[in-house]
Amino acid sequence: MSAKGFVVGLLFAAVGIVSTAVAQQQSASSCQVAAAGTHRLDKKLYADKVHGFWLGLSIANWTGLVTEMDKIGGDGPAGQFYTRKDWQTKDQPSIWGQGIPSNLSATIDWVLADKDEVWGSDDDSDIEYIYLQLMHDSKKPLLSAEQIRDGWLAHIYKDSETPFKTAEGKPENFLWVSNQQAFDLMQQDILPPFTGMPAYNPHYDMIDAQLTTELFGILAPFRADIASKLAYLPIRTTAYGEAADIANFYVVMHALAAGVDPAKAIQPQLLLIAKQARAELPSNQYPAKMFDYVWSLYQSGIPWEEARDKLYQRYQVEQKDGYEITGKKLYCNGCFAAGINFAASLVSLFYGEGDMQETIKIAVLAGWDSDNPAATWGGLYGFVLGKTGVEQAFGRSFSDTFNIHRTRKGFASKGIDSFGNMAMKATAIVDQVVQQQMAVKAPVTAECWHIPAFVAPTVSPL
Repeated sequence: MSAKGFVVGLLFAAVGIVSTAVAQQQSASSCQVAAAGTHRLDKKLYADKVHGFWLGLSIANWTGLVTEMDKIGGDGPAGQFYTRKDWQTKDQPSIWGQGIPSNLSATIDWVLADKDEVWGSDDDSDIEYIYLQLMHDSKKPLLSAEQIRDGWLAHIYKDSETPFKTAEGKPENFLWVSNQQAFDLMQQDILPPFTGMPAYNPHYDMIDAQLTTELFGILAPFRADIASKLAYLPIRTTAYGEAADIANFYVVMHALAAGVDPAKAIQPQLLLIAKQARAELPSNQYPAKMFDYVWSLYQSGIPWEEARDKLYQRYQVEQKDGYEITGKKLYCNGCFAAGINFAASLVSLFYGEGDMQETIKIAVLAGWDSDNPAATWGGLYGFVLGKTGVEQAFGRSFSDTFNIHRTRKGFASKGIDSFGNMAMKATAIVDQVVQQQMAVKAPVTAECWHIPAFVAPTVSPL
């Protein structure tokens, strides 16, 4: 990629999408004022937002890979965390880098694809792409356990058949920890949610579900309740307990992000939906306590680096708030775990102050599995800002071509797709979500959706 060279440039005709500004103008005429108790959303504006989701995710994912597992705490160089001063300085080796820095970039800096290049899939995007295609083709967005298993088996390489190799020459299928275990179980005809349960999957509390399910939030715009329903089984394909709750936190935020107005100050709006997502977390368990603790650190006014250091001490050393990963004596002290990466992601979200670039930079520098929190917020900001807004945030244009066959198999056009086309698929899926899950019988050819607002069920007293 631009001076980074991690993909081969391919020319591909992108599906045209109107700009955010044009879409907003059309929205005024084609999406008349919504009735009371409903949200309105122009489909062309939504498609631009989904394009932005995939673009922002890709920017942040590939930039975050430069520092992935460089800094995890503990003794030695890996315990000397990065600070803001390390941005655009020499990258340091990861814990498995054998003393060699990232081959994506010699410095900690943006990894970007120019117009004539291709974004490659990675574990932050490829399973979500599988789910996107499964829902689009089946026209039933509420996936069954059998559909999930069949999709994974059809599009993920087994070690015995993968054409990819690691640097050491071992088979590479781009699955790790809980995702790999779930895939192995599926080959034994064990279905979700059992593939994510502790009795079958010892990695159930790792970060995997976060990487594979944020998409469901943008497929149920405004409706976190329905997004959580769509994501329930995909989350539990690889997660259980608190890790599943954390993944759902991100799903909820992505659903609520449909209501964030990029023309207004973004930070207060993001903090509001973050607090709404926090309300979905059981208050007596560590994810909610982590949220509250990071929030208190942010409000105290200390720098983000100091907040991150306090997280390491509190959770990786002292095992407070019921977070007991360290006691399990896992490889790299659970650096892949859902919990510590959730806490680190909140540091970048809060301290990013509503700025896409700043949020991603902090996520990239914060430590642990840095590409994953970065990709999460890159996708969320991309959805809020849309394609045009992301380009404005970076002051440049990007490739919209996506190669799912970098990591997966079995898709049309030799795996080459475009963010525009992926946005059109998402739009078609939302048509199905609105009709099947919201009981709205609007014709699928309408120019906008009128989405019923969530109404909490009335609970009768005992």
